[in-house]
Amino acid sequence: MIDWDDAFENMAYVPGGQALPGQWAEAAANFRAEMAGAGRLKEDVAYGDGAREVMDIVSPEGDSRGIVVFVHGGYWRAFDKSHWTHLARGLVENGWTVALPSYPLAPEVRISDITACITRAVTAAAGQVAGPIRLAGHSAGGHLVTRMMCQGVLPDAVATRLARVTSISGLHQLGPLVGIKLNDTLRLTPEEADAESPAAHDPLPNVPLTAWVGAQERPEFLRQTRLIEEVWALKGADVTAVYDPGHNHFTVIGALEQPDSPLTKEILR
Repeated sequence: MIDWDDAFENMAYVPGGQALPGQWAEAAANFRAEMAGAGRLKEDVAYGDGAREVMDIVSPEGDSRGIVVFVHGGYWRAFDKSHWTHLARGLVENGWTVALPSYPLAPEVRISDITACITRAVTAAAGQVAGPIRLAGHSAGGHLVTRMMCQGVLPDAVATRLARVTSISGLHQLGPLVGIKLNDTLRLTPEEADAESPAAHDPLPNVPLTAWVGAQERPEFLRQTRLIEEVWALKGADVTAVYDPGHNHFTVIGALEQPDSPLTKEILR
């Protein structure tokens, strides 16, 4: 019998995992200070009415090639944009503007509410910069950006600009979460879990998806990656699955700080 609580546990399986949030926050603060000093950071740009419906926007030097929206993880219940600014470095050094939204968290809101918030965030980000839109997200953020490429989620004017979505260690089938302790916070019903599972929807046509996961991640995250690749490929989507050797759930996103890393290149492909 599968222990689903253990299946979704990440931090306990990464040495030194408890220290990571503090390290992320420090690296992000340092990069924000660097970008603010260069006049390339706009903080707390509102995309909705809620206190957490704000995003930071980091601009490249010179003209922008388009915008990448990066959506953070934390099981829809933790963190905000201030932990992740440093992950924009590789993208902005390639000439792209990067928007990093915060969003309201469970249990104050449901996952369906968060999906609606990210829809507003992507729409607002699209108004900041002309050109193509690329989405990337990690863990719960991977779920949220994949939801954005489900048919009927984004406004048509935004969806037609969508060039690629990259779900990093993303969750694409939420049904197993219903029966675990985490759901005391998420409050998912079986009906909402199905409605909020990207694998249960049809993808937008002509938008490529990359499902990227660390090869040393928990088996459930590997399964979730295989699942979206198989299900959406059968629906005609252009899906690429990448199992990044040597990386776990947290080290896998560190490559975003490097402008020439395979992950950065994949997002911008």
